[in-house]
This record gives sequence, C-alpha cells and structure tokens, in this order.
Amino acid sequence: MTSLFTGRFEGYSVDHFKKDLLSGIIVGIVAIPLAMSFAIASGVKPEYGIYTACIAGILISLFGGSKYQIGGPTGAFVPILLSIVLAYGYENLLIAGLMAGVLLCLMGIFRLGSLIKFIPRPVTIGFTAGIAVIIFTGQIANFLGLTNITRHEYFIANMKELFVHISATNFYSVFIAIICFTMIVVTPKIFPKVPGALVGIVVSTLVATFFFSGQVATIASAYGQIPNTLPEFKIPELTLERLQLLIGPAFVIAMLGGIESLLSAVVADGMTNSKHNSNRELVGQGIANIVTPLFGGIPATGAIARTATNIKTGAASPMSGIIHGVFVLVTLLLLAPFASHIPLASMAPMLMVVAWNMSERKHFAHIMKVKSGDSLVLIITFLLTIFASLTIAVEVGLGLAIVLFVKRMSEKLVVHKVLPDHTKMSGKVQRQVVNPQHDCPQISMYTIEGPLFFGAAQTFEQTLLPAMHDHPKILILRMGKVPFVDATGAAYFSQIVENFTLRGGVVLVTGVQADLKAALMRNGIYDQIGDNNFYEHTGEAINRALTELDLNKCIGCQHFAFRECVNLTSDRHANNSENLGQFSESSTR
Repeated sequence: MTSLFTGRFEGYSVDHFKKDLLSGIIVGIVAIPLAMSFAIASGVKPEYGIYTACIAGILISLFGGSKYQIGGPTGAFVPILLSIVLAYGYENLLIAGLMAGVLLCLMGIFRLGSLIKFIPRPVTIGFTAGIAVIIFTGQIANFLGLTNITRHEYFIANMKELFVHISATNFYSVFIAIICFTMIVVTPKIFPKVPGALVGIVVSTLVATFFFSGQVATIASAYGQIPNTLPEFKIPELTLERLQLLIGPAFVIAMLGGIESLLSAVVADGMTNSKHNSNRELVGQGIANIVTPLFGGIPATGAIARTATNIKTGAASPMSGIIHGVFVLVTLLLLAPFASHIPLASMAPMLMVVAWNMSERKHFAHIMKVKSGDSLVLIITFLLTIFASLTIAVEVGLGLAIVLFVKRMSEKLVVHKVLPDHTKMSGKVQRQVVNPQHDCPQISMYTIEGPLFFGAAQTFEQTLLPAMHDHPKILILRMGKVPFVDATGAAYFSQIVENFTLRGGVVLVTGVQADLKAALMRNGIYDQIGDNNFYEHTGEAINRALTELDLNKCIGCQHFAFRECVNLTSDRHANNSENLGQFSESSTR
C-alpha cells in the first residue's frame, strides 16, 4: 500500500498545501455544475454526479498514477451511460460501473497501461468528435425548453423526437439558455480567473427565479430536490445472470475510462514536465469505480479540462484533487437546496460548450485534409459513434486502422535481386546492375529490407520464386535490414529454404541481426539453413558461393557477374578450382 504513495508527497510543505487548497477549491467550483450536468445528460439524477465527483475525485487522487489528475464524471461517458440506463436501468449501470472498476484494476495489475497508446489517433479523435455531437444535440431539448421528450438510445430516434416536439418551444427557456451561454463566453474574457460556467449558472438561475418563476423547468421540477445528506452505502444485488448481461457494457466503460484517464494524464505530463505511472493510474481508476457505485455514483475517469484547470491554478500534489472532492461534498451538504432551483436550460449551454471544446475540430479537419487512409478511419469511426454505438465505432475503427497498418507495413518490405557493381572500387552490391545480359546463372543474390511478417510474407515468396525456377545452385539472402520475422513469415521462409535445398541448392544468409537470429532459432529456420551458412558480410558469402559453383557451366558464360568470372570462363581455369582463392571478392561487399 505504501508503494501507492511513493514520491507523491515527498517534501510536502505548508506552502504546497496553500497552493493545493486554492487549486482544489477552484476545481471544485468548476466540477459541481459539470457533475450535475453530466449526470442529467446520462439519464440519472444530478446528485449522483455530485457523489461521483466527490468520491471518485478523492480516490483517483489518492491511488492514481498522476500527481495532477482530477477524476469525476466526464462528457465522454455520457452516450455510453445513457444507453446503458435506457437499456438496463440505473441499478444495472452501477453494477456495470463496478465491473468496469475490476477490469481497470486487472489492466493495471497486468501492466496493460502502455497498450492504450497503441490506439490510433484517428480512432480517438473520431469517437471523441462523435461523442461531442451526441452531447451537443442531446441538449437541444433543454435549450428549447421542450417537455415530454422521450430519450432514445439512438441518434436518429432522438432527432425525430425533437422535430415532433419543436413546436412546443419555451421561449423563456431559450432566453435563460442564451443568458447562461453569454456569461460562459464573456466571463473568461473579462475575468480570466473566474469560472464562466459558474457565473452563467448563478446569473441565469437568479433571472429565472425572480422573473420567470414557474415558467422554466428546473432540477427540482424534473428530478426532485437534491438531498443535502451524505450518500447512502448500498451493495447492488449481484447475480450471475446480471454479470453475464453487463460484461459487454462494463468492458466498454473500462476501455473508454482507461483511454480517457491516460490521455488526461499525458496532457498533465506535457503541462508540468512530469511523468505519470500508467499502470498505477489504471489501478486508481479501478478502485474509484469499484467504490463509487456503492454510494450511488456513476462511472468516472480522468477529466482533461478539470486536470488542466488544476495545473493552471498552481496545484502542487494530489492533495488538490482530494481537496476538490471534499469541497464538492461540503457544498452538497450546505447548498443542495439552492442547486435544486437551477434551470435545465442553464445546464444545456454549459454542456454544449463542453461538447464544442472536446470536439477535436482542428485535428479532425487536419486529418480530413490529408485525404489518406487515416481520413477514412476517422470519418467511419465518427459516423458509427453517432449513428450506431461507441462500441461498434471503436471496433470497426480499430479494425480498419489495423488493416491499413498491415497494408502500409507490407509495402515496406522490399526484395531486390542484386550483384556487385564493378564500376566502383568498393564493389558494393547494387540493384541496377542486374539485367538479362548481366546476371549469374548459378548464384542468385537478393537484398531484403523490411519486416518479414504475415502481411508481406507472400510478397517475399513471390519475389524469390523466379530464383528457384531458374535453378541456381546458390541463393544468397542479404537480411541485414530485416528487423523481425513472425510465424507466417517464418513459415514462408522455411518453405523457400526447404524447396531450394531439396533441389540440391545451398542457401547462404548474411548480415542477420541479433533479434532476427533469435527469432530464426525459435522457429527452427536457423538449424534448417545450418550455422555454417550464416555470414556477417556479403563478401564472405560470395567467397563461399564461388567454391560451390559447377565450373563446367562457367565455361563460355558471358554474364561476368563477378570479377572472378573473367578467369572462370577460360578453359585453362575451368577445372582448377584451387586457384579461386586468389580471385576472391573483398569481404567488405
């Protein structure tokens, strides 16, 4: 347990506490309206968002892997949680969140945190932008003051619902929403250190209370009074049937929570020149999501905007996150009755601004302008997030990204037939010197560059097949620039070696690096070729190849592929193989 706190509070002082106290209070002020808004948008009561900000915020700061991470409910979770609530109900959402917490802990324990970074950027931008669209459009009803709106799981159904009820627009609500939006936008320009969302909520609530009382829907009228009491501890009813039913949603929550929290931690690292512990961060997120549902809270993760605010206001340690959670709790106990009067129309523009800020619009536009395979992955992930589900979007997006990656990597494998360039003193082997009039009938030499894996193995085989059809006696493979070989590549390689040696040929391999050599040993190819047929330099392999030639076939040959050929083609030297040594190529080739 002590390892969880190692290095996090070393050298902590009173000055550090003062900084953390200020940062924690400011972040707490920002977090309260956001927590209620995200909870409402997720289809649950606003107090559940406050419970999450309080409990998860404290636990993530205590046990997480980033000194500056602020945890709580986030916009990224909104469409997922709403779909779970609509499909399974609130209680099952708590169970799914708890299961997600267990999965996150296991991911951290088994050190899977570093794997999150392998999710392609177009996929994360695609689903983030899609989530932003869902959040934004999901607040149109509250912005317009529409009532009797039925929430649906899918985007098109929700849009149809809006159009059906658009004639019932409440212009009082629209006016309140515009006031809140104006305050959110204008306040940071006039008072940079004052949270615009808080000013917008307070001003618009006061206007609605004193001038439009009873004309605008509020939190109290829609969800009842927010209780100013501590959340009750309750263990959800766990059954095998429920666990099986919710494993899919739990996995989605865990994956998105892991991605979001680690992205937030990376942002914090960039702002502070620090380094987070990704596996410990996953464990901290897991602990928070296991405990929070026991008090009625919804799933939580690292919040990028609140983490950035925490850093900008001078946070010195995880204590600021703990103070933020305590501040949220105290505010709940003291001011809950007042929060109940907040108009739903005031919450809408705040979430719309959040959606706009998280839309990744600049990165989205940049990737689309490139017009590459990444653009295709981005747009498909984006559209599927909106019109299908985040689960399908990520699965398809990752699948497409993997296919594109394999295609690109397969194009990196280059196999060229080469020969020594006699026009240069070094005699380095070159591709361009090989032609029908200048090629050795008995020695085929190839340079192989790039990974030899399943996506490129067939290219490797098809390029070398002509060498076997011509029935050369020696096959030299220059593999100094082959970084690795997988099982498929090894199978193709082994088949080539087997077919070539069965016809009496000799395979020589040069320049193999240590990692590739180890892989060839594991796959049995090293022993299949033979230790004495591996050489460090190409020149050494050529020297060996010249001793394996059928000298009778050299008589009259006009290709002169090697310098030695001038002597090998004369009758006087045709049967005198002992003289080959004096004409051997330099080992530097």
